Amino acid sequence: MANPNIVAVTAIYGKTIQAALDTTLTTEIIPAPTTGKVYKINTILIANIDGINAADASVFITKSAGSPVAIASTISIPADATLALIDKNNSFYLEEGDNIEAGASANGDLTITISYEDISS
Repeated sequence: MANPNIVAVTAIYGKTIQAALDTTLTTEIIPAPTTGKVYKINTILIANIDGINAADASVFITKSAGSPVAIASTISIPADATLALIDKNNSFYLEEGDNIEAGASANGDLTITISYEDISS
């Protein structure tokens, strides 16, 4: 696995992915970039769409052939609220072989939106 040289970029595509979270904490949200690519994660938003109850969110990065490492662990999100977990001030790169996984304390209460750049060299 090699990191692409992002000085010699051939293409940058803006992408957004959304998913409903369930109680499986290792649900893959963004799969690992393929060879010659890196993803710049710009924003991770988690919304609680339950109008009554708070719910907990957990988000992980899993390195190639490794165990998940939390970037958010059981963070309580109030009913009808949104958490900006990652924004342009603390973006990060997802390298080849790495993926983002997430889960919630209650099925169907939380949604996740991730905005990222798909960078090819």
